[in-house]
Amino acid sequence: MADWKRGLRRVLYPAYESRMLRRMPDHLPRHVGVMLDGNRRWARAVGRDTAHGHRAGAANIEPLLGWCDEVGIQVVTLWLLSTDNLNRPEPELAPLLQIIEEAVASLADQRRWRLHLVGALDLLPAATAERLKRAAEETADVDGMLVNIAVPYGGRREIADAVRSLLLEHAEKGTSLEELAGTLDVEHIADHLYTKGQPDPDLVIRTSGEQRLGGFLLWQSATSEFYFCEAYWPDFRRVDFLRAIRAYALRERRHGT
Repeated sequence: MADWKRGLRRVLYPAYESRMLRRMPDHLPRHVGVMLDGNRRWARAVGRDTAHGHRAGAANIEPLLGWCDEVGIQVVTLWLLSTDNLNRPEPELAPLLQIIEEAVASLADQRRWRLHLVGALDLLPAATAERLKRAAEETADVDGMLVNIAVPYGGRREIADAVRSLLLEHAEKGTSLEELAGTLDVEHIADHLYTKGQPDPDLVIRTSGEQRLGGFLLWQSATSEFYFCEAYWPDFRRVDFLRAIRAYALRERRHGT
């Protein structure tokens, strides 16, 4: 892009964003899920290695949370690593895990948000899981927006874990399978999800132009609204976020009907 166009955008976008904020409808989402997609493709586009793309993506997380605070979002779920991502080659996976550890530790150091881990932590290297847990524990008393860190997360794995937890709970109580089958409903399973006690996401945002759920919050997103953005995650800007929030606010939600 020509330098003069970049300069023009730097001048015009702040004014445009301020105008969008002033005209933001009152109907805003309580819980926003974000699929931070496109780091590797962004890196290839700028001629850098994959780790550089992941670092650029990590650097954009704190700004996103600031934008969420700005409009009054109560809960944000960030999908940083899927269970499938654990199958990546070690030369790519090891730096990615380190970048995630550092990013989550940095968020904890801010003392602005309450971090909550959602995912199959038992699949992670022990040192990584311990560092993530420590960061979340350090924010347990923070009176701020709740931020779910989905690492490593898979929707099918979450549902399987919820059913397993439910069965173990009732086994300890002495409930027979027949008795459980006779009373089981969706709320029983919801009470054993990683996000138990939280509102389901009202809005799910996916960057990079991909228009699929990919296993993100499969159970919780049954009635969510979706917003797909063409920008790769490292290029996702405040104006893109505000457009997503405005698009949600202007929709007539039918809650799956």
